[in-house]
Amino acid sequence: MKSPLILKLLLINLVVIAFVMVIVWLSIDTLAAGYFVTLMERYQISPEPAHAMFVDAVHRYLLWACLAAAALAAALSFLMMRRVLAPLTRMSSISRRIAEGDFEGRVPETSGDEVGQLARAFNQMAESLAKLEGLRRSLMIDVAHELRTPLTNMRGYLEALKDGVLPPTAATVTMLHDETMRLADLVEDVLRLARADAARDNLQRRPIDMAEMIRRMEAAFATRLAGKGMPVECSLPEDLPVVSADPDRIVRVLRSMMDNAVRYSPKGKPIAIRVEPRGSNLRVRFINTGQIRREDLPFLFERFFRGERSRSRDHGGAGIGLSIVKELVEAHGGCVGAELDGEQVHIWFELPLGSR
Repeated sequence: MKSPLILKLLLINLVVIAFVMVIVWLSIDTLAAGYFVTLMERYQISPEPAHAMFVDAVHRYLLWACLAAAALAAALSFLMMRRVLAPLTRMSSISRRIAEGDFEGRVPETSGDEVGQLARAFNQMAESLAKLEGLRRSLMIDVAHELRTPLTNMRGYLEALKDGVLPPTAATVTMLHDETMRLADLVEDVLRLARADAARDNLQRRPIDMAEMIRRMEAAFATRLAGKGMPVECSLPEDLPVVSADPDRIVRVLRSMMDNAVRYSPKGKPIAIRVEPRGSNLRVRFINTGQIRREDLPFLFERFFRGERSRSRDHGGAGIGLSIVKELVEAHGGCVGAELDGEQVHIWFELPLGSR
């Protein structure tokens, strides 16, 4: 059976007391007793009886003093160690609960010393784990929800085709193909999101020209923009500061931002892109017309989020695009945000500036 830590600490104190007692005992026998004999001989007093009485008395009082010190040290050490070890014992218990899936336990923060700092760090860790577990469960629920609708539709049509209730027309095959592509797009979006989560560890930073990247992105969307009759107004000041970033990730950010603006804007409405330095950052702002509600703004970058109107399933997509933007921008040390100005939705991201 393993000994409790408090007994080990008490044993250390007792060993220290015993060591001090031995040193004092030997010092008395070798030094103090010798000085006593010399003093007795100087005054022509027989040292033998007095020496024996002196040594016996000193040894006796030394033993009593050591026993009293050991008792006091044991009592104080027990009280102090119990107070110090109580949070550690609580942490051990809560750790076992966390390992079993219960993330609600917390350690009381009763002091400002190292133990209190450890308790605060432990509570922060527990809160982070609880948040991660919540995100994991939400992600599983959201993915299952997104998969259920197309799979249910495909299952219904396939059963109807199998039973001969529905003829295998071109329209039916097209619908099944569309549902299959929707599933494939969802899986690809989830894969992109997972890659965005891991982007912090393998960024390939180098100076990039944000204006040039935006022009290329606009050219890539030219067909979609023309199909919906959407003009694009770009405000790209000359001599923009250089941004140090991973160009592949920033291209993905720009494409996701543009795809979001095109997808959720009514036909014929313009899209504006503004780029401007803001202190030590460079802000890229996409402005489009939408019907998003103001209370939905804080959730635009959440995974699988859709507002009830402007981000309905009729527009397609799984609600992951802006989540990918958030992950990739924060991996670069930047930030994202959304604002509402009348019917104009402003969605932006900022990246730290690099040096030329």
